[in-house]
Amino acid sequence: MGLGTLGWHIMKTLLSFGHGYSAKELTNHLLGQDWRVIGTTRSSEKALLLQETGIETRIWPGDDLSETIAEASHILISAGPTAAGDPVLADWADDIAKSSPEWIGYLSTTGVYGDHAGGWVDESTPLTPSTQRGQWRVAAETAWQKLAKAHDLPLHIFRLAGIYGPGRGPFSKVRAGTARRIIKENQVFSRIHVEDIAKVLLASIKRPRPGAIYNLCDDEAAPPEDVIAYAAELLGVEIPPAIAFEEAEMTPMARSFYAESKRVRNDLIKEELGVTLKYPNYRVGLQALLAAEP
Repeated sequence: MGLGTLGWHIMKTLLSFGHGYSAKELTNHLLGQDWRVIGTTRSSEKALLLQETGIETRIWPGDDLSETIAEASHILISAGPTAAGDPVLADWADDIAKSSPEWIGYLSTTGVYGDHAGGWVDESTPLTPSTQRGQWRVAAETAWQKLAKAHDLPLHIFRLAGIYGPGRGPFSKVRAGTARRIIKENQVFSRIHVEDIAKVLLASIKRPRPGAIYNLCDDEAAPPEDVIAYAAELLGVEIPPAIAFEEAEMTPMARSFYAESKRVRNDLIKEELGVTLKYPNYRVGLQALLAAEP
């Protein structure tokens, strides 16, 4: 499925909570196609930047969003949970419960599956997160599902692998000499290019299935050191030396990513939504990122 004309003629309104990287990419394909996009952001400075791209903005926390929620035909939730729970539900559960959107999309993470020692997971795999962030996500997914079930809301959950794309690739670190090839035996990650995230979301919006859960990743889980090495090859620079995981100095956040290793299946987005990935593996994705650089 392409990202061209999608056949919508009635003005639709997307309300995007926590209008970040993936939501901005989706918006690029909605504006100009009879869509009104309203994004929330935390500051007036960020709001001004978003407005320059054609997006209406609301400051949240801060503004009263009750009327905006009531107007929205589609709702996207990118705001992540904390120990206190899901921030959107904390502030707006009652208003969302009373709303009648055609589609709600919740952006979650494949971290909900936990560690599978490099084994395969799909949407039916039990959720056994080993990190605190993964546990928060499971709690948030469950809370959204509970609200959706109680009020017949068209919830769709998208479990995203590691996101990359323009401005989010390994090239700057490789060029700067700060990239590290950290080696941990049997460690693999799944990834997804931001354009392919938008592609899946568009396909789901066009073909909603309330209650659906989809994994968003490419076709090839790979060791992180292979991605760094390939980026260096593309740039024609020396491949960074290997560092054993046990000896690497890492932040707690970075170390938590290495706590889990799994290969994520993406068959459902292809079979049910008809999606053909533009970037089926990191090599195609990195080649395109480098070619697009100014």
